[in-house]
Amino acid sequence: MALENFSMETGFIWTRNKNLSASKKLTISSEWLYRKMKKINNKTWYFRKNRYYPYILSFECTTMIIDGRSIANTILTNLREEIEKLSVKPKLSVILVGESPASLSYIKQKERSALITGIDFKLHQLSVDTTEKELQDLIYEINKNPSIHGLIVQLPLPKHIDTNKIIEAIDPRKDVDGFTSQNIGELFLGTADLISCTPKGIMRLLKESSVKIQGENIVMVGKSNIVGKPLSLLLMNAGGTVTVCNKDTKNVAEFTKNADIVIVAAGSPGLVKKDMVHPGATIIDVGFTLMDGKIRGDADFEALEPTCLITPVPGGVGPMTVTMLMENTYIATKSQIIHKNTKVS
Repeated sequence: MALENFSMETGFIWTRNKNLSASKKLTISSEWLYRKMKKINNKTWYFRKNRYYPYILSFECTTMIIDGRSIANTILTNLREEIEKLSVKPKLSVILVGESPASLSYIKQKERSALITGIDFKLHQLSVDTTEKELQDLIYEINKNPSIHGLIVQLPLPKHIDTNKIIEAIDPRKDVDGFTSQNIGELFLGTADLISCTPKGIMRLLKESSVKIQGENIVMVGKSNIVGKPLSLLLMNAGGTVTVCNKDTKNVAEFTKNADIVIVAAGSPGLVKKDMVHPGATIIDVGFTLMDGKIRGDADFEALEPTCLITPVPGGVGPMTVTMLMENTYIATKSQIIHKNTKVS
């Protein structure tokens, strides 16, 4: 968070961050203020703990919410301008096996974003009893079609279908979800063009919210192949000091209390509580669970929002995941155009 016009006399701070919402008052200790101010301007603030302000400070600051929806809308608008410059119109194919209401809802979000950016969208909806071979044959057909630039298979798949085999059947050049072993391997090396959408979206959220990664202590709660593992690699490649916790980790709070950034993707509503993080930490909540008719994240938003920079659920990571899918489709299209032109010449 960018802090400006700090006054030692009044204890007031003003912030100008377009992605943070309306102003409210916070109460934070001088020890926390020292730590944050030192990060922002370590040539100016050298007072010791309790020397100047041995009491609790109250100051003005914006509500510390990372508005993923606003950031995503800006990216989609800019992406449309770039897509209009291409010599061909990008086309994204989505395969759905079955009629899961949740999957259909996610696909509708993707279709809306495709419409906004000018990407052609095609849904292939198959019956729930579709065989693994039938699904593979459709993927191979799409792989060979030069007019289709991006392909995703909506997960989860029915139990009788091997998810890993299906993902590996996708042409890595059209793998806009970034799930194939080739793209994951390139992510490991730091050379990937098509990066898993949720991890990529989180990295963009941190960048657009001016959250420093290099040299920071970062705790990743969750080790899934879709979020935890690829995101940990991205954070390490960006210079972060990353600790990964999972369901077998003893006393997760011991790790999160010392973290500058906590990213939670455990599928456990309200897992990260106020006493598990220090004031001023950044919380990225990837959780998405429907409970009693309400969508809940993995962090206790109401308790954490007054003192931490945090993503809401919904409206935080979700919109960015869909937006990064559109960006990956653009990247895949551009790459295939270049490859085709190079091959012709």
